[in-house]
This record gives sequence, structure tokens and C-alpha cells, in this order.
Amino acid sequence: MSGSARRYLVLGLDGGTFDLLDPLMEAGELPFLRSLVQKGARAPLRSVYPAKTIPAWYSFATGKDPGELGIFGFTEPGEGPGRSRLVQSFRPQEAFWDRLSRLGKKVGVLNFPIATPYPLHGFVLPGMLSERPSTYPTGLRDEVEAAIGSRYPGELPAFREANRDAWIAEATNAVAQRAKAAATLAVRHRPDFLFALFRETDRIEHQHWAELGRPVRAIPPDLLGFWRTVDRACQEVDTAFQSGGGAVVTLVISDHGHGAVRSDFLTNRWLARENLLVFHRPREADRRSVLSRLILNAQRLPFARRASRRLADVLRDGHFAEIAALLGGGASFEEMAGRVDWKRTVAYSYPIPEGIYLNPFNPDLTAERRSEVLREIRRRLESYPEAKIEVLRPEEIYRGRNFQHAPALLIRVDGMTTEPRMDLSYHEPLIRDRPEFFYGSGCHRMDGILIAAGDGVRPGARPAPLDLLDVGPTILDGMGAPSATGHSFGPELAASA
Repeated sequence: MSGSARRYLVLGLDGGTFDLLDPLMEAGELPFLRSLVQKGARAPLRSVYPAKTIPAWYSFATGKDPGELGIFGFTEPGEGPGRSRLVQSFRPQEAFWDRLSRLGKKVGVLNFPIATPYPLHGFVLPGMLSERPSTYPTGLRDEVEAAIGSRYPGELPAFREANRDAWIAEATNAVAQRAKAAATLAVRHRPDFLFALFRETDRIEHQHWAELGRPVRAIPPDLLGFWRTVDRACQEVDTAFQSGGGAVVTLVISDHGHGAVRSDFLTNRWLARENLLVFHRPREADRRSVLSRLILNAQRLPFARRASRRLADVLRDGHFAEIAALLGGGASFEEMAGRVDWKRTVAYSYPIPEGIYLNPFNPDLTAERRSEVLREIRRRLESYPEAKIEVLRPEEIYRGRNFQHAPALLIRVDGMTTEPRMDLSYHEPLIRDRPEFFYGSGCHRMDGILIAAGDGVRPGARPAPLDLLDVGPTILDGMGAPSATGHSFGPELAASA
């Protein structure tokens, strides 16, 4: 697929998965995406681990894995125990579109998760990490909002069962407005490369996978309407980009996949049971026992299960949340951090849910002792009888060694159908009958999507997963600016490989 005349459009569907898209395409609900598949190529797209939005999209942008970037989640350890801060950017590493910009290609980046844009030959309208981030150039937001006739959409608010219909409507409208913004910029600025991300797909899947996983005819109309809007949004941006002329390749990709979550594994609860996480008052972490048992038992009664969704909305907000904390004790790790005995604690999980960190505040954890502790934790987790737990050391899965903020161990439970959590909301480490009203019904998977169509793309399915880190080098190769590092999978998609 090498050839300097090509222009590239990349449409990001956060959390996109063929497990959902295939039935919708077959049912005729996604005619544009189906047309891309029919005339182009498709393949699973393997994510990084943890398969989270920030490390995955940053790895896509830079071609570097989390161990090279030093970024493993949305947050990284902050100052002091139980404190964290948001990751702000993949920089000082370079995105592949920075290289295109230096070579004189005009680039556009819309809704990519960075806090602050930076100068390049083109435009950047960030998303996700702040409500109204600045843009490059500075007048870009005003230009977009004048064109779409409304405020450019930010992140969706937290889901509330009482606001279900309005929340899905807001997600649907955000997709439509974001597509209108991207199409406007594509026509006015004529970029050679354009990336536009739809984050709402992931949010909808997290909260409503139980409904989306049904046969298509049984999916609620408002959720079908959301995905029809996603399909039309992709077509609108593609049509606008194609109007710039020349040979065009359209890629539809995701940062990771999605699927049903069956259970929760409360890592800090397990560490406390193993006496590796120690509280000043041993019973402090068990104050929620009665409350959590009541909540879980209520899940077995249909009427109580329905009522508990509304109750969850109440408990999340205002004075009722304070009352719940008073009755049941703290739930989040941040709330409980002040009650942890940091001089005796050996390990904890925070701020990456898939991670276990050794305690830097324990004076007895010498370098030799740390190695022994890690071996013992790994042994206990791998022999845990109630779930299949894979234990991964960072040096085993990453090319880089930028481990300043890395967990000492990473875990993957039941092939990612069980979600690791950092909180202490429930009395047992493993919750099989999980309360969906707090956490939603979907969680991430490793394999996302790649759909490629356009100049030089050979039609057909590729069953073997391609690598998310190789998308950037493939685009550079296709635009005549091959990367010195990284693997292009262009020949695997090319019409004349």
C-alpha cells in the first residue's frame, strides 16, 4: 500500500468490536460500514494491555507500547499513598501525524484524548481529558461551533438509570454533532490525513452491553438508533474527506474490543484477605459486609433488582452518598487510603485496576524481599481456585522499560470476562453475581476492529489479528513517509502484495 499520493481518513470507534458490528451489519442496520467491509478488508486489531482507552490510543498514535511510553491507564501514581493524577499526553513522544506534518502533509486530529493541543501543520481539537480544552489553531472551536450551530460536544456525564432515555439521546446527538464538525473541517481545511474519534460507542457498550448482546430484533430501538447514527456519522465524514480528491484510504479502527462482563475481582479485597494489604483497624475494611450482602442478595429478586437501579442513583449523589459511607464505611481506595497501615502493607492495587503495586512506604521491603514477595503473590494468584488469573510482569509483555509508574504485576482474570476493580465495595474478592447497576454490563477485550477500504486495498477478511501499534507505520508507508521503526501491515492488505 505504499504510495505518496494517498490521503488517509481514520475513524475511531472507541471499543468497537465485530461481535457487535457483524450482527448489526448482517441485519442491514449499518449499511455504510457494511459497504466498506464488502469492498475492502477487515481484520481483528490486537490492543495493548491493559486494553484501556488512554494507553491504547497513545500506543496507536506513537507506535510505542505502554512500557515504552510509561503510560498504563488513565491515571498514574501521584504524591503520597492513595493519590493519583490524570495522564495528560503521550508527549514528549511523537505521534505519526507529527512526522506527516513535518513533511508538509496537512493533518487533522479531532477528539483525540489529550489535555492540551500543540502546533502542527493542520489542526487539533482535543477531547476527553478536559471539558473545553484549547485548540490549535486557537479559533478552531469557534469555527466548529458556528458551523454545527451548537456547542461542540464534550464527554458524556455519568450514567443514571433515571435518565436512561435522555442519556442515550445525548450520546446519539453527540455522535451526530461530532461527525458534522469533522465533515466541516475536512471540507474547509482539506487535510491529507484526518483522525476523528467517536468515544460514545465505548460508553454505550459499557453501560448497555446486556441489551446490545441480544439478537438484533430484541435490541431496544434507542440503542439501534444510536448505532445507525454512528454508521451515518462515518459515512458523512468519509464523504466530506473524499471530496478533497485524490486516492483515499479509509480506515475504521478501535482501540480495543468489548464484551459481556460476568464477574468482578476486587483485588484490594483479595490482598487484604491475604494479609498483604493491612489496615490500622483490621475490621475497618469489613464495615461494608452487611450492606454489600444485602445488595447482592437483592439481585436474586426481580423486583428488587429493578428497584436497586434507582437506589444506586440516589446513593451516588449528595447527602445520601454520605449516609451510605457512614453506614457502610468507605468503598473506594482513595477513601480507604488514610486507614491503611502503610508501614506494614506489602502490596495494593491503585491506580491501575489491572495492576498490583509493591508498597514503597514499607521499610521492610528491601530489593531482595521485593523479589520474594512478587513470586509469592504470583503463586497465590495463579493458584486461586475460583477464577483463572493470569499474572504478567511488565518486562514480559512490553518492549520498553519505562516502568517508573508501572505496576509490579498485571493481572488478567477469566480471559477478561471478569473485571479487576480497586474498590472494597463488597465483602468477597470475587463477585460472580455482579451488580450491573453500579458498573454496567460490558468490559474491554483485547481484539478491536480494523476495516480498510480504498485505493490499493485488496478485499477480503484477514482472520489473524493485526497489531494496533502497526497502524501508524502503515499510514506513514501509504503516504510515502515510511517509519524508521515499526512494522507496516500494508502489504498484508494490498491489492498486489
